[in-house]
Amino acid sequence: MENADQMWFRPEVLSLPAYVPGKKGSRDDVIKLASNETPFPALPQVQAVIAACAGDLNRYPDMYAGRLVSDIAAFCEWPDDGIVVGNGSTAIIEKILQAVVTPGGEVVLPWRSFEAYPIAIQSAGGVSVKVPLRHDGGHDLRAMVGAITSNTRAILLCSPNNPTGVSLTHTEVQAFLAEVPPTIPVILDEAYIDFVEMADKVNSRELLLAYENLVVLHTFSKAYGLAGLRCGYALTCPAMAAGLRAISTPFGVNALAQAAASAALRSQPLVREQVEVIKAERTKFVAALKVQGWNVPDSQANFLWLALGEHSAMFEELCNEEGVTVRRFGSEGVRVSVAEPRGSLRVLRALQRLRQA
Repeated sequence: MENADQMWFRPEVLSLPAYVPGKKGSRDDVIKLASNETPFPALPQVQAVIAACAGDLNRYPDMYAGRLVSDIAAFCEWPDDGIVVGNGSTAIIEKILQAVVTPGGEVVLPWRSFEAYPIAIQSAGGVSVKVPLRHDGGHDLRAMVGAITSNTRAILLCSPNNPTGVSLTHTEVQAFLAEVPPTIPVILDEAYIDFVEMADKVNSRELLLAYENLVVLHTFSKAYGLAGLRCGYALTCPAMAAGLRAISTPFGVNALAQAAASAALRSQPLVREQVEVIKAERTKFVAALKVQGWNVPDSQANFLWLALGEHSAMFEELCNEEGVTVRRFGSEGVRVSVAEPRGSLRVLRALQRLRQA
């Protein structure tokens, strides 16, 4: 049937932009620096618990992930009834927006930021109000406050911001929240919070105690190395959490993900050790880039942003030739994950070739 999809789907669904995953590379020796994954294998405790749980997969998982919620509550010092677990933090964002966005409702967000945000907003029937980043790659919170209207249904913050890596400070987020009407949910996506190493780091727990309209999102995909299992969680007030649980997908977080996430939380010494390795590599990588004459935003994440403009496609191809994949964002720039040192060296070689081209 010709153009059948136009009969079945809402117009905003048909016009959704496609999410572009990081490329894996066509050779076995290619190093993937395109998806901000940890370079370390699954944590030993995680591997052990997955093997132990494999025989019980004929049973449905705990619908509300009670054991995991209790573990998160203890770790975050936050009440159980203010925690919602989801199939990755992105899935929780989708559910929040589906719950609060009315048809044509506006969602204020920084841009450029995580590509999944506009897709989730449009899927919920909303309209993205994209506020350009500052020149240093950080949120322009003053402009975001100015973008709030009577039609604003939610606000998205991303700290550290993906793909620039720039983090918000506690002082500026606190001041921002004080200006946002309490009727508007503010979603603070802290997927990369474990890699932040700066003065005045956001203390989300303190902010949650002061602002009931705040929802803070964390994930097990990055520092905890569970990208292949998809598990994340929201911290918020009990009333907001109850609404999110009400619309959650039944049994949405699988049994292996729940068990693995709990095991990952119990592996803090090794997780912290691995995070420190990544932060040390980030410092060395940035220093090497400066030696070559490249300026990058002050990344507090496990990736770096190169605003290469029209040279982005050429750089991506040079990286492919050097045996490393990176994530290009059209003709704006390229995001490079911080992982194996030999991957960083390959990127540096590609940048040197770009200088000489």
